[in-house]
Amino acid sequence: MISMGVFAFASASALGANSLADYPELERYVEGSQLPASLPPLQYTPDGTGYLKISDDGKRVVKHDVKTGKEVETVIDLTHTRETTLGHIEGFTMSPEGSKLMVYVNKSMIYRRSFTAEYYIYELRSRLLKPRSTEHKLQQSPIFSPDGRMVAFVADNNIYIKKLDYWSEVAVTTDGEKNKIINGIPDWTYEEEFATTCSMCWSPDNLTLCFLKYNESEVPSFSFPLYEGSCNPMKQYALYPGEFTYKYPVAGQRNSTVTVNSYDVETRKIKPIQLPGTQTEYIPRIAFGQAPERLMVTTLNRAQTRMELYCVNPRSTVSKSVLVEQWKAWLDPATYEDIHYLPSSFVVTSSRSGYKHLYEYSYAGAQLRQITSGDYDVEAYYGCNALGTHYYCSTASGAINRTVSSVDKKGKVTDLSPRTGNASATFSPDMAYYTMCYSNTKQAPSYKLYSTGSAKEIRTLLDNSAYQKRWENAPKPEFFTMTNDGVTLNGYIIKPTDFDASKRYPVIMYQYQGPGSQEVLDRWHIGYENYFAKAGFVVVCVDGRGTGGRGRAFQDVVYKRLGYYESKDQIAAANYAAQLPYVDSERIGIFGWSYGGYEAIMASSQSNAPYAAAVAVAPVTDWRYYDTVYAERYMLTPQENSDGYRDASTMEYINNRRCPLLIMHGTADDNVHFFNAVQYSSACEAQGRWLDMLLFPNMNHSINGCKARSVVIARLLDYFQRNM
Repeated sequence: MISMGVFAFASASALGANSLADYPELERYVEGSQLPASLPPLQYTPDGTGYLKISDDGKRVVKHDVKTGKEVETVIDLTHTRETTLGHIEGFTMSPEGSKLMVYVNKSMIYRRSFTAEYYIYELRSRLLKPRSTEHKLQQSPIFSPDGRMVAFVADNNIYIKKLDYWSEVAVTTDGEKNKIINGIPDWTYEEEFATTCSMCWSPDNLTLCFLKYNESEVPSFSFPLYEGSCNPMKQYALYPGEFTYKYPVAGQRNSTVTVNSYDVETRKIKPIQLPGTQTEYIPRIAFGQAPERLMVTTLNRAQTRMELYCVNPRSTVSKSVLVEQWKAWLDPATYEDIHYLPSSFVVTSSRSGYKHLYEYSYAGAQLRQITSGDYDVEAYYGCNALGTHYYCSTASGAINRTVSSVDKKGKVTDLSPRTGNASATFSPDMAYYTMCYSNTKQAPSYKLYSTGSAKEIRTLLDNSAYQKRWENAPKPEFFTMTNDGVTLNGYIIKPTDFDASKRYPVIMYQYQGPGSQEVLDRWHIGYENYFAKAGFVVVCVDGRGTGGRGRAFQDVVYKRLGYYESKDQIAAANYAAQLPYVDSERIGIFGWSYGGYEAIMASSQSNAPYAAAVAVAPVTDWRYYDTVYAERYMLTPQENSDGYRDASTMEYINNRRCPLLIMHGTADDNVHFFNAVQYSSACEAQGRWLDMLLFPNMNHSINGCKARSVVIARLLDYFQRNM
């Protein structure tokens, strides 16, 4: 006998569900209300005794005492500013010496991380609030000089410096041009794949601004149409579509040519810095090593198997190589993205032992110590205090857990969080305080403040207890392990509401599977997976080979042949689920988004696939269509690995797929282009096959806004209910 919950959804499907009204409560699980309250990193004052927050009404920035949390003073009150009046504040930064605030309004996203905004400078003593630039209304990636007397920013692909003492503005570069030259901010590929939005840094003595210049003139352009649409309609395209064009290098094509430059603030001269190496394709980071003569430049070869770190004097432009890190497959991005520069040394993450660990080096390039060791991965490094104690987060208690720990000079490790569950931390600039975020599958995230001196809790900043109570009856995951090809895999199962072990339920296999990623974690999470269970499905998720948290041998097996081992493991997971006594083995479907969408197509297109239906959202369909940095990191170039690209293409397996497939894609996806879905559909039709498709006009990779995310999940459920 079917429970009322399952019957209600089955009936909607039988009648032909075609609106969100057929899926009660769905929006509650996917449109934001399912998310716990979060606490962004505290913005500490320069003296470390307080932190700053925007008031609930957005009209004030208030200083709070660190230990008590009480308001100490109002730093800015928009009802009492001089010269300029603003209605609210969206974000702010305090100058390093604490005399000014830089606030912004009218934030407008560009890509995943970058945005433009209108910026203002507020002087605390005089209460003067002024636009930072009268020449450039919208600006990007501003940074204060260390003495707080200047701000470097980017507008229209050029760098400018605002000298706050004289309120004058100087153009550092003038050659910036859309889709040709970018100064001081990354191109699309660097932003997306190297997780950066700013390519500038000030010297500690305030005399030099160093920056990267991206010449993308030779990078092929990609264009996609823009329509009027109904979600935030663009009226200018009411009768004829528009077009968005930007530089996007697909695998094997030309990248931007990136160069390092130093700008002398006094002479206003730019010096190009020539690096001596011959293997530099990418420069993911530049930063000063806490001295004006130590500009640290991180470089990568195109295959991303070799990192070389240079120490450069920006005035003389003399460079010295201080570290070379290599690996037989791709280097973990943490190796080149998360180097921490201390006063007399730097800390780097390396997988040279087969696991990610921390190593300390002198600026001359000599290894001083290995900070962590063991058969586990360090997933985050937070810094070192004055006593030489290092703080980090690792998988020391198992891949599904994240434990925050410290290690002192003698090598003594102390766990600062529970060993099971998911913990992370943010530290004050002087490492005197830290905020611990902790959750597990049954406990919503809590945020607590600690002192590194005593490691004792000072107070709870946010506990989410009321939120947790609202979701206490939502279906939760249960962990399990299984083996395939002799390899143990981690997974979880979410059982339907009012689960009855005597019944046999349909299954939705959810996965992502991107190299180094993880979905199976002992953390709090409420989302569409929980709604699937509420709708009467068993949800199964397995992290197959190639995913993270388990060392390099587990990851590297997918190198140069994406989709092969992942599909073997997902099919094995489906067969594992089919053997469970409460699973209907004839009704197993697979779903994924982005890389997970790619894998949903790949797994369902194998000759031994057991799936009754598959749904792929925003999928890559051939790695030749994706960007250079990501695709080549795992596959090399198509010229170097043509067989690997062929075997990893979904196009190769179209005639193997026996189950129905639904693809959903945003037409303005700047990340995984809609082109992927079009090419796959065309290849299917050329072979006398077809698929189902749902398009989201003007939507990007996330397909968010105007209830679009809910439509994605409702259509997914409707598809599985119709076909399973």
